[in-house]
Amino acid sequence: MGPNGKKTIQTFAQRKTDRERLALVTAYDYPMARLADEADVDGILVGDTLGMVVLGYDTTLPVTMDEMLHHVKAVTRARPRALVIADLPFLSYQAGDDEGVRNAGRMLKEGGADVVKIEGGERVVPLVRRLVSAGIPVMGHLGMTPQSVRQFGSFRLQGKSPDDAGRLLDEARMLAEAGCFAIVLELIPAELAAQITAAIPVPTIGIGAGPDCDGEVQVINDLLGLFEWFVPRHTRQYAQLAQTAQTALKQYVDDVRAGRFPAEENTFHAPELAEAGVVGGASGKEPRSTK
Repeated sequence: MGPNGKKTIQTFAQRKTDRERLALVTAYDYPMARLADEADVDGILVGDTLGMVVLGYDTTLPVTMDEMLHHVKAVTRARPRALVIADLPFLSYQAGDDEGVRNAGRMLKEGGADVVKIEGGERVVPLVRRLVSAGIPVMGHLGMTPQSVRQFGSFRLQGKSPDDAGRLLDEARMLAEAGCFAIVLELIPAELAAQITAAIPVPTIGIGAGPDCDGEVQVINDLLGLFEWFVPRHTRQYAQLAQTAQTALKQYVDDVRAGRFPAEENTFHAPELAEAGVVGGASGKEPRSTK
């Protein structure tokens, strides 16, 4: 670990050596980052899934660099001890490695992130090498890569055929050799995830990839039951906060309409104004005339 218990890429490597699993969450703002860090998560991924979870898009594709930087900055203002991982959004690196290096650098320089994450296998290996040589740590991402959803046709399980499984295993080895300090495995069969985890020297972080990865990442809104419109099979709701919030908000609406809120304990008074004849005295009385 770094100063003040800050988790680093070396923390991740040591956890794989010690066979201690890593717990990560995806979060997008300051209060959630604080809550996650106080729970002692190992990493906070500021994912481009913010497009779907926070911004209301149907996919991650519309998310821009400016939107990502906005949310990365919000998370890093919490000064988490967890490793902060910034997603590079669609078309921030696919158009060329030079652009990819510039945008990854922005995530560290402007956003304050510790590392970046990029999607893809063999095609991103040259970029991974350039980023690592420039001092920018990289987390890889294989399997169901949401930025390729138009290619896949939908968000569905990857690596089901022997050919696809072999390709993903090869690409995991390529990414590790290129310098990725960890690799996310999303929506792949558990058997394949276990094989990849045993075959590469860097930690695997699963999401919908079974129990044998070196760690797990889940969207914090899913874990807390805040996004109830769609609950992925690969997640577990540890709370149902959306229902709690709806109940509370309905009570607020009822109290306002019935005149129960704000109550006296929520109200401020300035007696000197009444004494000066500027306004009425007790709440609810008509202002006193100054004539």
